[in-house]
Amino acid sequence: MIFKAVKSSDGFTYIAALLLVVVMGIMLGAASQSWTMIMKREREKELLFRGAQIKDAIAKWNKGGAGIRPMPLRDLKDLLKDPRSTSKIRYLRRLYTDPLTNKEWTPITDPAKGIIGVQSTSEEEPLKQDFSDYPADSTEFTIFGGKKKYSEWLFVPDDLQNLIANLTVTTGTQAQPPTSGRQHVPVQSPVPEQIQ
Repeated sequence: MIFKAVKSSDGFTYIAALLLVVVMGIMLGAASQSWTMIMKREREKELLFRGAQIKDAIAKWNKGGAGIRPMPLRDLKDLLKDPRSTSKIRYLRRLYTDPLTNKEWTPITDPAKGIIGVQSTSEEEPLKQDFSDYPADSTEFTIFGGKKKYSEWLFVPDDLQNLIANLTVTTGTQAQPPTSGRQHVPVQSPVPEQIQ
């Protein structure tokens, strides 16, 4: 009889261990989903930060300054050290990559102004749809509200927003209609200046 009791307790232990493994699997799955959402939210915040930094740098480039002649921005690397100036004028400390894809940004260009902004290449749906938590007088990110893809978040200085409607979206060699009512093209290689 003592032998039978030990046998039945072994079966109970086995079932309890199995239940524990199932419960732990469910909990780890839920924690993994939460962790994924936390990481996506953090990457989204970083996208807003980096995009705003580049947008502000482009705005400073276009303002120029004393002794700096106006010139279209043809390469984002020029924001690291302004080639128009003899002194070291920096608009960005470093070139940020797109935190969602870890690749370069897609430049938004205008034929006359050069690069006027950047956008992500990510086709994921943004977590943040409502930007009402930003100050009412700030339009910095409110234009992103309701967008269906991160690639529709266009980081363009306010004074250049009017140029977006006149541009075309180009992917590779085939032109595509704009997805957000706004259009853009990738940067063409800069033409070297003639020295006279």
